[in-house]
Amino acid sequence: MTHLALVKMLERYDLSSQNSSFDALREILQEIVLLGLYEAGFFKYAVFYGGTALRILYKLPRFSEDLDFSLLKENENFDFMPYKKVIIETLKSYGFDVDIEIKQKKSQSAISSAFIKGNKIEHFINVNAPKEIYEKIHKEQLVKIKLEVDTKPLLHFQEENIIHLTPRAFLIRTMTPPSLFAGKIHAILCRAWGKRPKGRDWYDLVWYIANDIKLDLNHLKARLEQSCSYLQKQGIDIPTELKLEDVKSLVKKRVESLDAKQAKNDVKPFIKEPKELDLWSKTFFLQIIENIKA
Repeated sequence: MTHLALVKMLERYDLSSQNSSFDALREILQEIVLLGLYEAGFFKYAVFYGGTALRILYKLPRFSEDLDFSLLKENENFDFMPYKKVIIETLKSYGFDVDIEIKQKKSQSAISSAFIKGNKIEHFINVNAPKEIYEKIHKEQLVKIKLEVDTKPLLHFQEENIIHLTPRAFLIRTMTPPSLFAGKIHAILCRAWGKRPKGRDWYDLVWYIANDIKLDLNHLKARLEQSCSYLQKQGIDIPTELKLEDVKSLVKKRVESLDAKQAKNDVKPFIKEPKELDLWSKTFFLQIIENIKA
């Protein structure tokens, strides 16, 4: 049964190159990890959010690296250990042998992290990738997936339960698309990128606007008030009553320092059609920002 589930999952992917095979492998592992977390009761206490949630649950057409979660109630003593065994056993039931390294949380940090590691060659073989794809890989090279849990809950978001059908039917507690959109605007406004902007943020912005997803202003305001060191360093205050026009103005200010070429380079490895990025420029983003709705 587990073998048939993997075969069905693989049908969604292009396995013609090492990069595309790796994207498929990572995403299959991500979905099985989510199943393991469900089996361990994790979603009673947390929600799934971020780019990978958008990819897996809402069909964002780009791949994503990490699994991000937020607790529903603050718990500075949150520990991955009770979930480690179930995640490992769930992955093993689908033929994947992994180790999980739990990172020691810094006292001042609200983020608890863990890393899932497995042998890349063994896993490529397990998902039936062509031999020429993995024969040039070093035998000790690893595939890694990072899990991050915000132990200080994000505020005033909307949530929903989604039934996910692969590798088998299970329930994932997640944020609604408008609240996820708020998280993406928060990342655009608050991430300190220097000369290396995270193009994935700008790609997702285009996707939200193109799909007419409305922005959750309440959640965005709560997130900005909770943390936004970049705006604070710029001396920009968050309006007491955050309005859509305020958001558009703030995002446009971020566009002023955006290097569109660097943003393209960041996101290209995660998408199938580089032509999607042909129009990217400051002018392009300034125009589409006008289409954000709340």
